[in-house]
Amino acid sequence: MSLRPPQSLRQFNSSGGFNVLEYELMSERASSLGRHGLKVESVLAELRAWDPARHSEANRENLVDRASDAVWAFFIQREICGLRNGRDVIQRYAIPKEVLAKVGVVRR
Repeated sequence: MSLRPPQSLRQFNSSGGFNVLEYELMSERASSLGRHGLKVESVLAELRAWDPARHSEANRENLVDRASDAVWAFFIQREICGLRNGRDVIQRYAIPKEVLAKVGVVRR
């Protein structure tokens, strides 16, 4: 048994016309990419605000770990959106090398 999508989801023909479902998926991908970008900015700002006089070294390690996780999730979301090159992101967000060294590392 085969099913076809409802006519309300197909504005035009499926061979090149406007598809509401695909539009919604693209919109959600872009929104998610924006949320991930804001999270990267936030955690990198916390890392830059770290002060050795007020915070411990363990606190810095925790911030670096959080930043690397956020950057990793951001890179994955960019790939889902079809953006493969991360060099411009590294430069634009000024991601430190110590964070990049831990991107993709799975901690216990």
